[in-house]
Amino acid sequence: MKLPVISLDNAAAGEIDLPDEVFGAAPRADIMARVVHWQLAKRRAGTHKAKGMGEVSGTTKKPYRQKGTGNARQGSLRSPQFRKGGVVHGPVVRDHGYSLNKKVRRLGLISALSQKAAEGKLVVLESAALPADAKTGAVAKQLKALGWTSALVVDAAADDNFARVIRNLPKVQVLPTVGANVYDILKHDVLAVTRAGVEALKERLA
Repeated sequence: MKLPVISLDNAAAGEIDLPDEVFGAAPRADIMARVVHWQLAKRRAGTHKAKGMGEVSGTTKKPYRQKGTGNARQGSLRSPQFRKGGVVHGPVVRDHGYSLNKKVRRLGLISALSQKAAEGKLVVLESAALPADAKTGAVAKQLKALGWTSALVVDAAADDNFARVIRNLPKVQVLPTVGANVYDILKHDVLAVTRAGVEALKERLA
């Protein structure tokens, strides 16, 4: 698969041959869904907590005698039916993450890359490096000229100046190749990969 290479100024910079095993596979929606679910489960904090009957503050004494009062029998004021009582089967602090086979994760990333290529939303950049005095406004105009409203830029090693400049641009994100993931690729409309990023992705997914 051959794609044209452009610069951030939308100038032609040659062509690049993309391997079909990485960018030309048949997208698997089911695999991508599994990987996205795994990613979102891993990032959940799991810090929700409610106190149970044995954790709330209060006396352990029986409120009144078992029989003869005309009231329903009670054993503790910490019971859930009482005000300030414990919660039954409430949330507890836990890890929501789970393991996912490495081959499934690899296939999910290949499917996401191939889907962007099939949709015509994969762009190859010559580079994503900017000078130290680059301004956000100037880069925003370049991206607008390219027609990008939502874009993910993947480079072998994310340029610090580029990351600083686009930090305030909504829906524009830059990631190093090691951080490229299915969720962020699918979340953005355009996927822009630099020449160095393509080579690094080939090595990562070989």
